[in-house]
Amino acid sequence: MQVCEYCGVDGYYGREIAGTDKWIVYLAPSQRYLATCVVALRRKCRNLSEVTNDEWLDFAVVVRVLESAVGDLFGPDLFNWSCFKNSAFRSENPDPEVHWHFIPRYSRPVKFGGEVFRDPDFGHIPLPIESRAPDGVMDELELVMKRAVMERLGDVLGKD
Repeated sequence: MQVCEYCGVDGYYGREIAGTDKWIVYLAPSQRYLATCVVALRRKCRNLSEVTNDEWLDFAVVVRVLESAVGDLFGPDLFNWSCFKNSAFRSENPDPEVHWHFIPRYSRPVKFGGEVFRDPDFGHIPLPIESRAPDGVMDELELVMKRAVMERLGDVLGKD
C-alpha cells in the first residue's frame, strides 16, 4: 500500500465522517492543521481527467459542505485543496488513486479539546509533517465534524 504524506500512514485515509454517492470524507490521521480531511472518490480512478461530470458536481457539494462546516466550527482564514499523487510513483508498480486533501489554514492558534493547534506554515505551502492529536481529542473532533458535515450535507442534498 502506498504512503501519502498528507493522508497518513500506509495510505490510511482516516476516520470516515461523511459521504455522498461519489465521494467519502475522512478526518485525516494527521491534524497538523486542525480539521484536515481527505476526500476520496468511491471508485478506482487514476487521473483527474477520468473523473466524470457527475462526480465533479458531487465534489462541488462536498467542497461547499466541508468549507461551511469547518468555517463555522473553527473559523479558519482559508482552505487549501490539493490532489497529489507523487508518492504513488515512488513504488515499482505505481497505483495512484484520486483523492483530495482538505487543509484548513489558521493565522492564529485555535483551541479544541484542551489542545492548542498552531499553523506553523500559515501563508506558505502546507508541509506534510505528521502531527497526531491525542485519541480523546480525535474522538471529539470526529464527533463534531461528523455532526456538522452530515447536517449540512443533508441540507444541501435535500435542496438540490
